[in-house]
Amino acid sequence: MDRQEDIVKQEGLNVFARIDHAAGAAKIGKTLRPTELLIFGNPQGGTPFMECAQSVGIDLPLKALIWEDPAGQVWISYNDPEYLAKRHAVPACSVVPNLKKALSGVVEETVAK
Repeated sequence: MDRQEDIVKQEGLNVFARIDHAAGAAKIGKTLRPTELLIFGNPQGGTPFMECAQSVGIDLPLKALIWEDPAGQVWISYNDPEYLAKRHAVPACSVVPNLKKALSGVVEETVAK
């Protein structure tokens, strides 16, 4: 997650929150494998997406979940902007390809290191 956060910041995106779900579970006496959520983005990408469908604001800013499975493998999960566009009935929103490229680029850079 540190790597993901550093790359997001290097790309000029704002980090709005970093949530450690395992730490939250520990506070109630539960155990959860490492699971962290990074919430990030910027108005330059998000605003045009919301101009296509204001309801997409429920899914913005963008998020990436980094989690460890039972075998110790680490994964990155995120909602593809194309999926979000379909979910909000604006599949032809012109900003989606750029958001998809930016998000997948950040994820690819994170796993490449």
